[in-house]
Amino acid sequence: MIEFRSVRKEYADGTVAVGDVSLSVPSHRTVVLVGSSGSGKTTLLRMVNRMVEPTSGAVLIDDEDVRERDAVRLRRSIGYVMQSSGLLPHVRVVDNIATVPMLQGKPKAEARERALELMDTVGLDRALARRYPAQLSGGQQQRVGVARALAGDPNILLMDEPFGAVDPVVRGELQRELIRLQTELGKTILFVTHDIDEAFALGDEIVILARGGRIVQQGTRDEILSNPADDFVREFVGLAGGKRSLGLVETENGTAVVDGSGRIQGILRDRA
Repeated sequence: MIEFRSVRKEYADGTVAVGDVSLSVPSHRTVVLVGSSGSGKTTLLRMVNRMVEPTSGAVLIDDEDVRERDAVRLRRSIGYVMQSSGLLPHVRVVDNIATVPMLQGKPKAEARERALELMDTVGLDRALARRYPAQLSGGQQQRVGVARALAGDPNILLMDEPFGAVDPVVRGELQRELIRLQTELGKTILFVTHDIDEAFALGDEIVILARGGRIVQQGTRDEILSNPADDFVREFVGLAGGKRSLGLVETENGTAVVDGSGRIQGILRDRA
């Protein structure tokens, strides 16, 4: 379990990135931090692996303060996926994935075999193993990034807008792949996004943050949509503008579901 206890991050110029946040991320669950730019979501995420140190408060993993851990060893024990994939550009795919196991002392051959197995896990053809990152598509690069994050078999996976730089079709594929992986592997995932639909698709629990790193509401998708905390949440999740007000219209292809603007969202199907 990851626990934030009254954490605050204030910079020298007086800017408050995170203000007195307390939050628990249960083991083997996916918790999504969602908010617009300046809401402190990435700052919170990076406190877990000590890439950012809080001004006050504490971050604990399984009741141990992360400040008591060696920062380098801590980071190697936690999977980390970022938007740009962060791959080493002059290193082949297989060795990008094998980086962490090798740093942990695994023999090169063993680390590479683990890398190939993880390529299978994330849905990458092993024929890509000898390629360089620039020879892959954006979606493939992100899959390599996920495989590398999993290579050290971490209990915790930090994901900082990992699918934000790919097109909507690939993004949907990667989201479904993450759901499948989480079902199989049961990691503790802290996921950052600015997209509320992505948050609702992936999160067992969603934490909505406002500017200045303040939690506005925390709960499941159904809890937030059925009982938004305030007008900010109502606007943020699309309830205020009618985006999530649904209706039915008849079309030549059957009964369609439309949103508050009259745009078709899908076709109603029988649950036979």
